[in-house]
Amino acid sequence: MVMESLRRTEVQVGDASRLFDGKRLTLARQLVGLRKNALAAKIDKSATAVAAYESNAKRPAPATVAQLCLTLGVEPSFFLPSPHQPAAGNAIPHFRSLRSTTQLARDQAFAYGMIAGDVGAALERHVEFPDPNIPRLSVDIDDEASLFPEEAARLLRKDWGIKAGPVGHLVRLAENNGIVVVFSPAQTAAVDAYSFDDGYRPTIVLNPAKEDYYRQRFDVAHELGHLVMHVDAEPGGRTVENQAHRFAAELLLPEDELRDVLPSKADWRVLATLKETYGVSLQALLYRSKALGVMSDVTYRNAITYLSSKGWRRREPGEMPAVEQPSLYPRAVEILSSVGMKEISLAREARVTPGLFRTVTARAPVREELFLDAQTVDHRDHLDADVISLFREKD
Repeated sequence: MVMESLRRTEVQVGDASRLFDGKRLTLARQLVGLRKNALAAKIDKSATAVAAYESNAKRPAPATVAQLCLTLGVEPSFFLPSPHQPAAGNAIPHFRSLRSTTQLARDQAFAYGMIAGDVGAALERHVEFPDPNIPRLSVDIDDEASLFPEEAARLLRKDWGIKAGPVGHLVRLAENNGIVVVFSPAQTAAVDAYSFDDGYRPTIVLNPAKEDYYRQRFDVAHELGHLVMHVDAEPGGRTVENQAHRFAAELLLPEDELRDVLPSKADWRVLATLKETYGVSLQALLYRSKALGVMSDVTYRNAITYLSSKGWRRREPGEMPAVEQPSLYPRAVEILSSVGMKEISLAREARVTPGLFRTVTARAPVREELFLDAQTVDHRDHLDADVISLFREKD
């Protein structure tokens, strides 16, 4: 029985060697949080050889594939070509700040987004998702004075049939228009919300540590701005981020509805009512009032100073609603489970571990970390402080 199992494994490794896709090696390496030279040391190869494997200039031997599987915690099938291939040039993620996180951490976060696409592609073999519906309005990232971000937000409201008044469940609205929304794992919480369009589906990845309903909604609106306006734009620039903020403000707090109701002074009762009505923070309302010229700069600064003195910049007063939860992937898993398709089978189709599959398809953030598997080589000494393997799981 053992020999039969070994033969099957050897065949799988041989197949993976013959059909090896270097992009999949890059993905696995980034998920684990290893640089090329660190991976090379683990499999006793040169960094040049690893680079050749990843670029498809050289195919690894079956024995090397087996080493890669053990080191990276994947099955041989992971290295076969994937039907979910990112479209060239369109898969650059929009991270909030390129300075506050390392390149290794950003690579890991984006690799997780790619895995979310693999999971979605597997689910879509069995269930039908809404077609992606995002209007595109290319915005000049060098033009800080134009009203294009506001026009783009109004275009989205019109295209999605959003009626006058507060926007409802924003995550659900995005999903109904074919956008994937997922929470990232606890390990990547150092990276704030981000978005990308990789040729499979436009995707928004939310920070699992952000438990603030109001800020999460603004994050979603901000990332929608990137998806509408900045598919081809270089991410991380000040103007690009400012445009996404302006888009989010107009989407959630339309000027023609709010200009006449926003207070010119720091009337906290009025602001609290607007906060509950429109689902945005006091800080967002204050900034919107200043941006629309309703509140003077001096009044705004004084209001922010008061808000800070009360500790409201960290936690605003009042009840905090639960953050909006994704349902596109979770509901698909529930439907398939009801007809006898087990989660582990779906994870195998997506070529990911069950733990990673559960994280991608969860309605709420998964708080526990995916610890290193005791049966594999411990390579934490090669990881950045904010990068932990996403593949390894606790027994």
